[in-house]
Amino acid sequence: MQNYRLKFNMFFLTYVLTYFLLFLYSFTQIDLGLVMSRYPFFYQFEKAFQYIGYFDRPLSTIFYLVLVIVLTALYGVSLRLAHKQSLNKKFVWKIIIAGIILLVFSYNAFSYDIFNYIFDAKIVTHYHANPYVHKALDYPGDPMLAFMHWTHRVYPYGPFWLALTVPLSFFGSQIFLLTFFFFKFLMAASYAGSLYFIGKIFRKIKPEQEIFGLVFFGLNPLILIECLVSAHIDIVMMFFSLMSVYFLIERKYMSTYASFFFSAGIKFLTGILLPVVMWVHFSQIKKKHSNWDQVFGLSLVLLIAGVFLETRQSGNFQPWYWLAPLSYAVFLSRNYFILIPSVIISVFSLLLYVPYLYLGNWNPPVPQILSEIMLSSYLLSFIVVCIFFFLKREKS
Repeated sequence: MQNYRLKFNMFFLTYVLTYFLLFLYSFTQIDLGLVMSRYPFFYQFEKAFQYIGYFDRPLSTIFYLVLVIVLTALYGVSLRLAHKQSLNKKFVWKIIIAGIILLVFSYNAFSYDIFNYIFDAKIVTHYHANPYVHKALDYPGDPMLAFMHWTHRVYPYGPFWLALTVPLSFFGSQIFLLTFFFFKFLMAASYAGSLYFIGKIFRKIKPEQEIFGLVFFGLNPLILIECLVSAHIDIVMMFFSLMSVYFLIERKYMSTYASFFFSAGIKFLTGILLPVVMWVHFSQIKKKHSNWDQVFGLSLVLLIAGVFLETRQSGNFQPWYWLAPLSYAVFLSRNYFILIPSVIISVFSLLLYVPYLYLGNWNPPVPQILSEIMLSSYLLSFIVVCIFFFLKREKS
């Protein structure tokens, strides 16, 4: 028994150490035009880490790859232990909370989007203008333009995102670091809230699979990095979407549609699920039994279609686009034809950052390399699923 506890304590500490190293690594990517702190100790810390990220790119790339490999290995072991029912819920939440505490204070290493979120709200609170009409470039004297990207675009999201972020900007009092962490806390809370509703949904439809579902979503390296490190809007959208699903199962229809439209009013993508919500609603009114595997399967297909439409519209695929499909794939994750592609595509999506980390730009041939990485993930997923299919068929 003591040996068993020691092993799990070491497993937990390995997670914590890996999260801490990811936290440190994130600061290698601080934009050269941004100073997070002018206190001498922290300033020297920033400069030392920036040197690795910008002037020793091979070393930075190696560090990143090692982190991805270790996170993937830990994730694989966790899935295996959850499958064998060797993990308890308290232990899984302990790892999740450790990740939140460490990574919420990380730098948004792999995306500049959080700066755009901050500036969009700043247009309202500081410049008293409409972000649907005005863009960052309309305010050339603003110091944030020194480290922002996509300064030429107007606000592309729904009005409910402003409803959430304008108060953060107001309470941030135009202090950049304070506002930055307010936004990071929102993403972390949405990540934790998503897991909370995933757990509640599982307890309603498949209670025996709750722990596996928490591991599948909560410890996925792609989810961790895109939600807690890069801090993307998508996790907030999916928090309200999952809340809507829970209320739908509970047959609380006012709350269902309120949370559903709030989700769709953040980034629009989840609006594609309205036919599914209405189908389940009317089935429940007619007292028909809902097949939740079918519901989540159809939702997953629609969200994947939405991801491909989003990719076509934006012109390039982004790793965080998978946050939405994975939020519904979790409820089918014990099926190998969902689990295998989800894990493989998640890991390969993180490899999309490698060419930039090594080269420092997205110029050709990087777009071709990225396409080949994603195509490889789809092909490998298909091959591995086929192997499992034939192995299971032989056993039966």
